[in-house]
Amino acid sequence: MVGQIVCSKAGRDKGYFMIVVGSDEKFVYVCDGKERPLERPKRKNKKHLQFTNTVLEKSSYSTNKSLKKALAVFKSTAKFKEET
Repeated sequence: MVGQIVCSKAGRDKGYFMIVVGSDEKFVYVCDGKERPLERPKRKNKKHLQFTNTVLEKSSYSTNKSLKKALAVFKSTAKFKEET
């Protein structure tokens, strides 16, 4: 589950793509590299997230800059898939 790309379904970050960096029984901890950097992950209820099938390797999101870039690439390919 760690490294999986998720989309927020509720809250002020609704519609944003983020990556899971940790979890416990009820909550997952997500980051996007901009509003929520790796140093300060957001605790989010699992039922407020839509999980995708995409899982990134740890090396592709080791810094905030690389995390933002990986999410931008995912977002652009997801839009392309929706159009076709």
